[in-house]
Formats: sequence, structure tokens, C-alpha cells
Amino acid sequence: MIGTPLKNNATRIMLLGSGELGKEVVIEAQRLGVEVIAVDRYPNAPAMQVAHRSHVVNMLDREELSRVIRLERPDYIVPEIEAINTPYLLELEKEGFAVIPTARATNLTMNREGIRRLAAEELGLPTAQYLFATSMEEFSAGVERIGLPCVVKPIMSSSGKGQSVVRDAADLERAWTYAMEGARGASDKVIIEEFIPFDYEITLLTVRYSDGTRFCPPIGHVQIKGDYHESWQPMAMTPQVLAEAERQAKAVTDALGGFGIFGVELFIKGDRVWFSEVSPRPHDTGMVTMVSQNMSEFELHVRAILGLPVPEVVNLAPAASHVILADATVAEVAFDGLAEALSVPDTKLRLFGKPDARPGRRMGVALSLGTDTDEARKRAEQAAHAVKIVTV
Repeated sequence: MIGTPLKNNATRIMLLGSGELGKEVVIEAQRLGVEVIAVDRYPNAPAMQVAHRSHVVNMLDREELSRVIRLERPDYIVPEIEAINTPYLLELEKEGFAVIPTARATNLTMNREGIRRLAAEELGLPTAQYLFATSMEEFSAGVERIGLPCVVKPIMSSSGKGQSVVRDAADLERAWTYAMEGARGASDKVIIEEFIPFDYEITLLTVRYSDGTRFCPPIGHVQIKGDYHESWQPMAMTPQVLAEAERQAKAVTDALGGFGIFGVELFIKGDRVWFSEVSPRPHDTGMVTMVSQNMSEFELHVRAILGLPVPEVVNLAPAASHVILADATVAEVAFDGLAEALSVPDTKLRLFGKPDARPGRRMGVALSLGTDTDEARKRAEQAAHAVKIVTV
């Protein structure tokens, strides 16, 4: 049963993190009559602009987080980003608050050490070889053991911050410093991973809901500096490789538990599949599903949260998404070139409404259909590059 927004019987979702992915979650929740409260560390974040109301708090601060949650008493607490005091969510869950998908899943996946040990050591899933380091000395020794090239990431970060590939011993100090600068929270630990020369990488959106598990068609994607740059669906895969990817995705999401959508990232080389990472929420590469599927990842997430049916997910047409990035610091953002972008056949834009821009910040996305994914990718790239971020 769902109540009426802004009435005593309202069904309330509190979103912790109010970026562009959260904005789409808000829209889908409101379509089903849910009251939504958006929370983030800065005012006028994208999801705040469409929520019923919002709060600005430091979500790493236990007292601030407690104050706003106890004020609103949401039926569901839905984390949308990593920069949250996740140990406190564990306490709230024990009190009876519903954390999506679970507080344990949110806590484990925020920390790369926790999720990697779960996947590799408890579940026995194939992963890249890895070590952890908490000092420059441990880091140097770890890189020597793993071998070059290798991938270095802070154990707590998001959107590729602090991630780099070390190809030469001369890069060690730079990689360590970059990882420390990109870490979120108080973490001073990094993970050193074997570099896998994969053929391609995918996101397998996995939906856990009241009647079981559904998989979206696989999404291919390209990352630059560890951050999503473009994605497309479907990614061509053999049935055997897809079945193995689904097996690994189900194993890790079953271990995490709860209801909602999970973005499971995997590396593919030939007929081999390696687990990489998992996010217990809509995934940035999944923005392509706003045009590619019968239900977007955001609608799937909301349905699963509310305990509603999730039918088979179907890819409607080859589709692609491409980010629109800022290349300068702009306090008063305006967009030019929209007419040119929307002249590209079968193309839509989503401009996120972020209050300011800085170099490399994701400000929007172009979404295109095509006769195949190659055509869709070309169209999305053309449209995204036509959009110019200017100041007025």
C-alpha cells in the first residue's frame, strides 16, 4: 500500500545523495505517489530540484545525519552516493529503519576492501589479484609483488577519483599521492590490483525484488580515469559468457541481500569473466536504459524498493549514452548548441541542473538510438559534443 504525498499516511523515501541518478529515482518514485526527501552536502543538487523537500547536511557527520533522519522518519532510506556515514546506517537498521538494499550492503560496497574480500575470499569469484597498503613503503612493496602494470585505487572513493594505472616505477609516488587525494572519508588505505588486459568490460544491472532476481541486457562501457564516459546496450556476448556473468552477479548480490538494483561491473577476456566491483544502487553507465529498455534502471529500483512486481526486462533498440562534460569552472551555467545536438536523429538530452561547473564535471548526457550500437554510439557522441557549457 502506498499513501498520499504530504499527508499523514504518505510513503516516504529519503534519498542520501541527490545527484543526477537520484534525480531520476525521485521522478520515478513520484510517479507512484511516493513522497521524497532529498539530502546532500550542497544546496540545489539535481534531485533536490524535483523532490518534495530537501536538506543540506554533511552525511559523513553522524549527528547531522541522525537529526535529519529522525526529523523525517522515512519509510525507506536510499543511499545514492558513497560519502555517507555507513556504520551509522547499520545502527539505524537495528532500530527498525529500512536501508536500501541493506545497511550491510551499503557499508560493504562503500569500502573496496570489504567487497573484494567478500567476492574473492568468501564467495570464491574470479577477481584480479590484489593487495592493500596503508603507507608508501607497503605500497611500493605491494606493487612489486603484484607486478607492473597495475591499477591503484583508494578503498573509499567514487566516480574514479584517485584511480590510476601504474606502468613504471617512476609513477609510484604520483599514484600514491593521487589515491590519497581522491579518497573519501578518513581512509588512508589503497588497493593494488593486477592489470587485466580485458577485451571489454560490462555493467550487468541486477535487480533483486520480492519474487527473485532479474538481469538487464548487458551494458558495454568505456571509462576514462576510472569514470564513466560512454555506454551502450546491448553489449554483444556469447550465451556462455553471459551466463557466467549472471552467475557471478547473482552470487554477489545474493550475498549482499535486500531489494533494489545493483550495478555489477565485470571484465571479459575471451570466455573468461572476472568480478570487478558492485554498487548497490543505479549505475551511471545505466543511464542508457532511459531510452534502451522497457523500464529504466530507475523505475526498476523504485519498483524493487516498494515490493512491486518486476517483469522481464527487454532491450527495445540498440542505444548509447555519452557524457556532457564541463571543461572550465563556471558559476552561472548555461548550455548552448542544444538545437544542433537535438538535430541528431533519435537523440535525447538530459541536462542535470548542477548549480556550477568545474573541469571534468558531468553536466548532462546524450542518449541515442541506432540501427546498431555502433551507430547509436556515434550519434550520442556527436550530440554530446555539440552541447557547449557557457557562462552568461
